[in-house]
Amino acid sequence: MSEHLPVLLTEVLDLLRPQPGGIYVDATVGGGGHAEAILQRTQPGGRLVGLDRDDEAIARSRARLARFGQAAVLRQANFTEIAEVLRGLGITAVDGVLMDLGVSSHQLAAAERGFSFAQAGPLDMRMDRRGGATARDLVNTLPERDLADLLWRYGEERWSRQIARAVARARPLESTTGLADVVMRAVPRRKWPRGIHPATRTFQALRIAVNDELRSLEQALPDAVEALREGGRFCVITFHSLEDRIVKHTLLRLSRGCTCPPGSSTCTCGGRRWVTVLTRRPLLPSDDEVARNPRARSAKLRAAERVVEASG
Repeated sequence: MSEHLPVLLTEVLDLLRPQPGGIYVDATVGGGGHAEAILQRTQPGGRLVGLDRDDEAIARSRARLARFGQAAVLRQANFTEIAEVLRGLGITAVDGVLMDLGVSSHQLAAAERGFSFAQAGPLDMRMDRRGGATARDLVNTLPERDLADLLWRYGEERWSRQIARAVARARPLESTTGLADVVMRAVPRRKWPRGIHPATRTFQALRIAVNDELRSLEQALPDAVEALREGGRFCVITFHSLEDRIVKHTLLRLSRGCTCPPGSSTCTCGGRRWVTVLTRRPLLPSDDEVARNPRARSAKLRAAERVVEASG
């Protein structure tokens, strides 16, 4: 298996600015590529807390980061648990937080995980396999209308109703390739999206639903910002428009502070300005990076800095 290639690594390091002795969180540690680069820049004395829902990702990162010893602390956890994990470690504030969203190349390559339509495997798609509904559960039990709504909401699939109807007729479906074949037959060939497999959006939608990704992201973003010390930095890499929209609007909201009408004598909204947005537009990978790592093709990086401002 090829080595994990961290996406937008140079740009992340430029924005995150890891410093010797600093404490950083990689909230989606994955294969450990970003974490390794951050740890290299924070020695001596730096620490990195790495989180991931996937036990296999934690194992890979533990092997990759072993040479850093106790400077690398890894936990199997959702990034919604960032505050709880830091509290358990006795850490009150950190210098930077990184989130790299989406599916890793290792997860896509493992047929038994069910993330990819490129090879036969069970319809699983759970990032945390300790429990919860699988893609098979959703595909085979959701009412046709609910399945269509899911494909439209999370996959922005224009053929959602036709696909849901075809899936309902083909039930029970057990494998990734079986589902992909149904989608391919449901979408007229002349209408297949250019440059991507016609099942791509269906698989995206199911993965997002299985892992509750968007709601988790909405919850985790403010918690990550709150974990930062003043002047600390926050970077998020997204891979599709739904994630990017949430990150963009959350950072804008946290950067605005008071929303009371101009001229108000006192603030009644309770708003506080938490961050300064560092990327008015997202940073994109270069052509060279996309050529080296096609997974980077749809990546977008946004960043913010915790404001130096007293509360109240």
